[in-house]
Amino acid sequence: MSRQTRLIVLHMKEVMYTIVFVALFLVLLVLLVLMFKSEKSQKHEAAYVPGVYSAPLSMKEGGVVVEVVVDDNRINAIRFQQLSDEVATMYPLMQPCLDTISQQIYDKQDVKKVKVGKEGSYTSHLLLKAIKQALLKAKAN
Repeated sequence: MSRQTRLIVLHMKEVMYTIVFVALFLVLLVLLVLMFKSEKSQKHEAAYVPGVYSAPLSMKEGGVVVEVVVDDNRINAIRFQQLSDEVATMYPLMQPCLDTISQQIYDKQDVKKVKVGKEGSYTSHLLLKAIKQALLKAKAN
C-alpha cells in the first residue's frame, strides 16, 4: 500500500468568514449569559418584605399612627391609620404635609431625597421620622 499525501487548499476568504462567524457566536454567547445572570440577581434582591407597617407618632393631644404599605421594591402607600378630630384640629398641617411627603416618596422611592418646605417643617420632620421607623420594620434582612 502506498501512502498518498493529500493537500487541503483553503482560500483566505473562507478562513476570514469562519473567524468572523466564530467571533460573532462568542459575543452572542457572552451577551446571553450576562442578560440572564443579571435578571436572576435582580429578582432575588428585595428591599422590603411586602406588607403594611406602622409607626406611632405621639403628640400631646393624642396619638397618631402612620401606616406604610410596601411590596418587594416599592413604597405603595403612606397614610394615617388613626387621625382623631382633636389632632386634626390642633395640627391642621398634618394631612397636607403627609400628602406632600408621600408624593415625593412615591416619585423618588427614597426617604432621604424628600425636601421639606418652610411651611410645616416641624410637622414634616415628625412625619418623616415615623415613616422611617415604619420602613425600618419593612426592610428585608
